[in-house]
Amino acid sequence: MTPYNGDELFAAGDYPTVSTAGDGLPRWTSANRAIANTDVVAWLTLGFHHVPRPEDWPIMPVAWHSFELRPVGFFARNPAIDLPRIP
Repeated sequence: MTPYNGDELFAAGDYPTVSTAGDGLPRWTSANRAIANTDVVAWLTLGFHHVPRPEDWPIMPVAWHSFELRPVGFFARNPAIDLPRIP
């Protein structure tokens, strides 16, 4: 997690396809910038791999992938408990 900076767009640095070791996240996290009371960026790197099977040819079946963020302990209690009833 790093503090938001509009110039830091890619986890691998400014030029992701030709980056060198240490660009991007390694450099930004080593700066040890404070994240308290600021917007932060959670960097997520996903790698999906498809192992082809004979059944996949000539048309590959649909493959689904997903990602979900679920906060834990965000509220001290459920904020919907004391909502007024709608007639």
